[in-house]
Amino acid sequence: MARTPPALRPTGDVGRAVPLLVAWALSGCAPVGPNFERPAAIVSPQFKEIKGWKIATPRANEPKGEWWSVFHDPELDRLERVVAVSNQTVKSDEGNFREALALINEARAGLFPTVNGTGSAERSSPKLTTLTAEASGIWTLDIWGQVRREIEAQQAFAQTSAANLANALLASQSELALAYVTLREADSLEALLTRTVTAYQHSLTITQNQYNAGTAAKSDVITAEAQVLNAQAQLIAAGLTRAQSEHAIAVLMGRPPAGLSIPHGALSTTLPSIPVGLPSSLLERRPDVAAAEETMRQANAQIGVEFAGYFPAVSLSGLIGYSGNPFAAEFGPANPVWSFGASLAQPLFNGGLTAAQVEAARQAYDADVATYRGTVLTAIQQVEDNLAGLRILSRQVKVEADDVRISRQATQIALNEYQAGTQAYTTVVTAQEQQLTVEEALLSTQGQLQTDAVALIVALGGGWSQSKLPDVVAQTSEVPPH
Repeated sequence: MARTPPALRPTGDVGRAVPLLVAWALSGCAPVGPNFERPAAIVSPQFKEIKGWKIATPRANEPKGEWWSVFHDPELDRLERVVAVSNQTVKSDEGNFREALALINEARAGLFPTVNGTGSAERSSPKLTTLTAEASGIWTLDIWGQVRREIEAQQAFAQTSAANLANALLASQSELALAYVTLREADSLEALLTRTVTAYQHSLTITQNQYNAGTAAKSDVITAEAQVLNAQAQLIAAGLTRAQSEHAIAVLMGRPPAGLSIPHGALSTTLPSIPVGLPSSLLERRPDVAAAEETMRQANAQIGVEFAGYFPAVSLSGLIGYSGNPFAAEFGPANPVWSFGASLAQPLFNGGLTAAQVEAARQAYDADVATYRGTVLTAIQQVEDNLAGLRILSRQVKVEADDVRISRQATQIALNEYQAGTQAYTTVVTAQEQQLTVEEALLSTQGQLQTDAVALIVALGGGWSQSKLPDVVAQTSEVPPH
C-alpha cells in the first residue's frame, strides 16, 4: 500500500497556518495604493464667446447620439447612419475595446488558484503495471491587493478603449459631415457658375449684336468670349472638389467610391439651433476627456500594483493523487499521494527596484493628470473658437449679402448703359467680375458657417455623455469575494 512520505505531510504548524492564510486572503482587506479621485480640471465659469448664445436648459433639448439631425437634411441623415455600422476606423477601435475586455478577465484570473493534472502508466515487468494520477495546484494569495489593482487598471483601460471608440465614431461622423458641407458648397458653386456662364453668354450675344450693328468694337466680342470660357473652366474645376468629397464620404461609410452616388443639392444657408452648456459640462460630454480621465484612473491603479512589491508574496500549494497497480487487490482509496504547503517570498534587496517602479508609476500618473487638464483646455478652446466663428461669420454673411445685392444692380446698370451706348464694355466686365467675386465670397462664408456649426456640435460632445460608457464589469465575469 502506497503512503505519503513523512516529508510531504503538513506539519502541525503548517496545518494551522494554511487556514489562517486563506482566511486572511479572503477577509476583504483593502488593496495597497491610493484610491482614484478625479483631479480638479482647469475650467472657467462660462465661455468667453457665449454672448448672444443661450445656455442650454434643460439637457433634454440636447441632441442625443444622432447629433447631425439638427441640420434637418435627410440625405446627410442617410449617410451618417452607415458610419457606425461600416466605418473601418470605428471597427478597429471596437476590436481594441473587445480586446481590453478580455484583458480584464486575464487579470482577474490571478485571483484564482492554478490547478494542473497529470497522469502516467508504466509497465516494468509482465506482471507489474503502475498507474499514477495526480492533481497539483498553486495559489498566490492577493493579500495586498496587487491583482485587484491590476484588475482595476485593466477596467480603466477598457473604459479608455470604450471612450476612444466613441471618439473615433464622433470623429468619423464629423469628417463625413464636413465632407458633406464641402460637397454641397461645390454643388452651390456649380449652380452659381452655371448661372454666370448663362449671364456671360447673354452679354456675348449683346456684344455680337452691337458689333454687327457697327456700334461696338471687335475687342468687345473677344472679351465677352474670354469671359464665357473662363467661367466655363471654373465650372469644370468645381466638379473636382465635389468628386473628391463624394469619394471621401464613401470611404467614411466603409465602401468604395464606386459604390456611392449622391444627388446634387444646395448648401444650407440657415444655422441649426445648437444648445451650448457650461464649460464644466465638457467633462461629461467629451469622449476624449473621458478617455483622458480613465487613463489617469489606470495610472493610479498601477501605483498600487507597483507598491505591492514592498510586501511578501504568500502562496499555497498542494498535490493529491493515487499511484499503484490497478490489477492488485489492494489498489484503491488506500493508495493516496498528497501534500500541502505554504510559502512566503519577501524581497530583501533589489537595488531600489521597487522604489523606482513606484516612483515611475507616480510620475506617469502626474503626466496623465497634466494630459487630462490639457485635454479639457483644448476642448474649451475648440468651443470658444467655433462660438467666435459663428458669431463673426454671421455678421460677415449679412454684409456680403448686401454686397451681392449691390453688385448685381451695378452689373445690370452697366449692361444697360453699354446697350445704350453710354458706357464702354470694360465697365460691364469689371462689374460682372466684381459680382462673381462677391457671390463666391458669400458662398464661401456660408460654407464656413456650416463647417463651424458642425465643429461646435462636435466640440460640445456631439450629444455624447460619459453615462454612455459601457459597464465593463457587467461585460466580464464577476470578481470573486476576497
